[in-house]
Amino acid sequence: MDEGYASLPSSHLLGSVPAVIGDDGKDNDYTVPEANLQIFPPGNGGNRSSGSATAGDQQASSSWTGIFSISSYSPYFDVDTEDVVERIMNSLYPTRGNFFRKIDGNPDLYGPVWISTTLVFILAALGNCATYLMRSRSDPNTVWNFDVSYVNWAASVIYGYVVLLPAAFYFLLQYFGSPASLVRLWCMWGYSLFVFVPSCLLLVVPVEIFRWIVILLAGSASSCFVGLNLKSYVEGSDLLVVVVSASVLQLALTIFIKAFFFA
Repeated sequence: MDEGYASLPSSHLLGSVPAVIGDDGKDNDYTVPEANLQIFPPGNGGNRSSGSATAGDQQASSSWTGIFSISSYSPYFDVDTEDVVERIMNSLYPTRGNFFRKIDGNPDLYGPVWISTTLVFILAALGNCATYLMRSRSDPNTVWNFDVSYVNWAASVIYGYVVLLPAAFYFLLQYFGSPASLVRLWCMWGYSLFVFVPSCLLLVVPVEIFRWIVILLAGSASSCFVGLNLKSYVEGSDLLVVVVSASVLQLALTIFIKAFFFA
């Protein structure tokens, strides 16, 4: 009786899961797909991958369901402090080296998120302070008034710029047939905004000519960083208009920061 029950094929029992049989007739073990740091959306998995840029740029194997999984983004925030500092220094000195080559295989989103959030609060706080100092020079009886709308404007402009602009250039490069990685573009544009963080501290000084000198120097450094790295990224392609457009938009953001928050 016991032998009869033992000989029943378990694969037909209710609730049983049949084994995966390959073409060679052997059981194949299931492996969890690794997250690739070169593609977006990421796959479901938390393992780091250091594949080449060309292999990572192909998104055929990626699944858009990974965008809804929090664990899919963990590899992009697994970065050392030394790496973040090195990338920040590289953004301040555009001629220091190829930024994309340094982040190849390990682009991060930690730096861009941290830099963008810091810049939002600095623009809101110091923008109000700078406006008060400028008005108090002409009218000593000026009353301090914190404009909360600065926070909304700073968040909308900075987050929108650092997220939507790289995405637009990603699809533009794809249209022109140039291989591109959305995560790497997000990483580069995020670090390009760091120069505005220390610059805003100097923009509080209530001297208009000094403010323009500071913001133009910061904007030029940021624009050169974006332009030079994007040029090396599309090297071999006749996409000079794309590089120039990116540099001009970076300068446009610079003028907006000065005209709106430090007028």
